[in-house]
Amino acid sequence: MTIAKGGITNQGMIIGVLMLETVFPRIPGDVGNGWTFDFPVMYRQVTGANPTSVVKNADPALLKPFIEGAQALEAAGCKAIATSCGFLVMFQKEMAAAVNIPVISSSLLQVPFVSRMLGPDKKVGIITAKASSLTEKHFKGAGMEDCSFAIQGMEEFPEFFRTFIENHDTMDVEKATEEMREAGRKLVRENPDVGAIVLECTNMPPFAYAVQEATGLPVYDVVTLIRHTAMSVVRGPYGAKAL
Repeated sequence: MTIAKGGITNQGMIIGVLMLETVFPRIPGDVGNGWTFDFPVMYRQVTGANPTSVVKNADPALLKPFIEGAQALEAAGCKAIATSCGFLVMFQKEMAAAVNIPVISSSLLQVPFVSRMLGPDKKVGIITAKASSLTEKHFKGAGMEDCSFAIQGMEEFPEFFRTFIENHDTMDVEKATEEMREAGRKLVRENPDVGAIVLECTNMPPFAYAVQEATGLPVYDVVTLIRHTAMSVVRGPYGAKAL
C-alpha cells in the first residue's frame, strides 16, 4: 500500500529562489528564468532588494527580509534555497542558521571547493558584476580566506554593467556575450596561473559557454551549484546493475 502525504498547498518544488526586484532581461541560463532548470523551482521576490541596495550598498537591513523569505520557501516545501545575487554571500551564515534546509547564497561558495581541486600553483579566477563592491565580508561569508584567487569585474564592460547593475530593461545579448568573452580573456591574460573560473553573478550563466570558449578553462556558476544541490536533496534509485 502506498500512502501519499500532503500538508502544504503545492508540492514538487525542489529549489526555492529568493529574487531581487529587477526589470532587466532574464534569458535562459539566468537563475531567474524557469527554463534554466530541468526540475521545478519556486520564486519569491524580496521587497527592497535590488542591485543598488545589495551590490552597491550592501544594506544590512536586508538580512531580515531574506531570512523571512527563506523561511517562507522552506515552509512551502522547498528542499533547498538559492538567491539571485552572489553578493548575498554576506548573509550566508545567518540565512543558513535560520532554516533547516541547505542555503545557496552565492556561487562563491564553490571557490574553496574549486581551489582544492587545483594544484598549489593555480588560482581560482572570479568574474564578478562589480569588483569594487566585492569585499572581505563576502570572502569570509564564502569561506575563501585561505584560497588563492584573482578577480575580474564587469565595470569596464558597458552593456553588461548597464543591464545588470544599472537595471535596464533591455540587453544586446550578442554584445553582452562578447563582453563576457573579453572579461575571461583579460582575466587569464593578467593572471596566467588561473586554473578554473567561478562566475559570481547569477546573471552570468547564460554566457558561461562563451567564457569557456575564450579561456579553455572549467567554468562554474550558480546554476552548476544549484544543480549539484538539487541532485543531493532528491535522490532516486539507479538502474539495474550489471552483475
